[in-house]
Amino acid sequence: MSVLHALLALLSEGPKHGLRLQTEFESRTGEVWPLNVGQVYTTLQRLERDGLVETYGEGERSRKRYRITSAGAQELAGWLRTPPDLVPPPRDELVIKVLVALQVPGIDIREILQTHRRHVIEVMQRYTRIKADAAEDDVPLALVADAELFRLEAIVRWLDAADVRLKQQPLSAPAPVADTPLEPAHPMEVSQ
Repeated sequence: MSVLHALLALLSEGPKHGLRLQTEFESRTGEVWPLNVGQVYTTLQRLERDGLVETYGEGERSRKRYRITSAGAQELAGWLRTPPDLVPPPRDELVIKVLVALQVPGIDIREILQTHRRHVIEVMQRYTRIKADAAEDDVPLALVADAELFRLEAIVRWLDAADVRLKQQPLSAPAPVADTPLEPAHPMEVSQ
């Protein structure tokens, strides 16, 4: 999530001070992404440095109000219309765990898959309860919960597919690491 662009979006509604931006960010994202007020002010400083926002008001930073500039509005519009990069993350911890588990002697890979599947399903159940308990008009929370449920469903589907693929393959023990002679600690320890 781009905090920078989210702050520009909030400022497109009108001038605001940092604490209000933090509060509105959290409420508009269904209160599932807490935002540190320090991060808000650091991001606002970057936006000001880059000419995307300007400040008015004097004194300490909590009294300053920020407003979006025309360059900031153009940046926001461009970001909103640009599809996000959908390539997979370079390191997905669950995928790495499964790949590593395939190589570890004595590990039941199917048990590993089941453990992770159970955990993801429990998290899905929590999001389903959150969504059910939310106010009917809390659209941001519903959208966040839906997005997370779909993401988690994809993980369960991947775990299921991995399980099917592994059942089709005979599990073989990982190749043993070839023994390499150790170098003696000191040249005088070599026996002839």
